[in-house]
Amino acid sequence: MSLDIERGEFTALCGPSGSGKTTALNLIGLLDQTTSGDVELCGVKTRGLSDFELTQLRAKSIGFIFQSFNLIPVLTAQENVELSLQLSGLVPKEGVRGAAQNALDAVGLKDQKHRKPTQLSGGQQQRVAIARALVKKPDLIIADEPTANLDSVSGEGVLGLMRHLNKEFGVTFLFSTHDSQVMERASRIVQIKDGRITADRRCG
Repeated sequence: MSLDIERGEFTALCGPSGSGKTTALNLIGLLDQTTSGDVELCGVKTRGLSDFELTQLRAKSIGFIFQSFNLIPVLTAQENVELSLQLSGLVPKEGVRGAAQNALDAVGLKDQKHRKPTQLSGGQQQRVAIARALVKKPDLIIADEPTANLDSVSGEGVLGLMRHLNKEFGVTFLFSTHDSQVMERASRIVQIKDGRITADRRCG
């Protein structure tokens, strides 16, 4: 598979279950290592890097959004976002709270920041997850089926937010989906079958 993602793109990786979408995202996101070929991220060739170097590059350059949210239930929305930034080590300790608040403001959760995940709707929890990915100001945000566990209204809201962040702030998104409505919002659609790219088209 050969795939280039340009800065500022809003790219959907599409295909049926088992087509290789998640595997591709894990390789691009440096969660798994290739057995052949290479992944180049922001000009850095990653093949041959140590686990520590891969972790540092991933923490600095990539944000992740998961379909199951993966929020820590005992922490508030703001604490979940703060923890991500603290672990990355990208911002001085005194700047963490302000950065987390700004990220939550950007996703429309300014008034929900002190609530825990169980006190939020599914759509709101996914917005916290987006803020958690956004707060590091990564070069790329990877989202694996970001609307899969949401109803249609919440899913449309989350997708609209992602598109807004892409258009207004130039955030680069690469996300997997098999939902035709989600595909319609993408600026580029890459079709995958059996781990191979079968189509790659831009949508205006």
